[in-house]
Amino acid sequence: MESQLNPASEITALLGRGTSFEGKLHFEGSVRIDGIFRGEILSSDTLIIGEGAEVHAEIDVGTVIVRGGIVHGNVRSRSSIEIFAPGKLFGNIHSPSVYIERGVEFQGACTMAPIEEPSADHARDAADAA
Repeated sequence: MESQLNPASEITALLGRGTSFEGKLHFEGSVRIDGIFRGEILSSDTLIIGEGAEVHAEIDVGTVIVRGGIVHGNVRSRSSIEIFAPGKLFGNIHSPSVYIERGVEFQGACTMAPIEEPSADHARDAADAA
């Protein structure tokens, strides 16, 4: 299965090899991580984990493509999760569409179902309860 994102020109931000970042990442467009990232990643768009990347994060994005790095943490994707060899993912995944290529190392639970977005009323009720 080939991902829908082909040309590198569509990448809007890159955390390249030899770089390290810790914190919260919010973005629009497509972001590729080839370095080390620790923290939280939130977006409604596409995250690409490149070869050599090491990501320790809770990830909640539109689409996740693991091209060969190592991901430690839970991954939620509203659209799809694609993991290609020699990628490794250690954590739970939740997405309506999951593709795991032969040769990938995956340890965790997989939930293939649409991700329910909390309604405004539900979010308000949760805030009132706190």
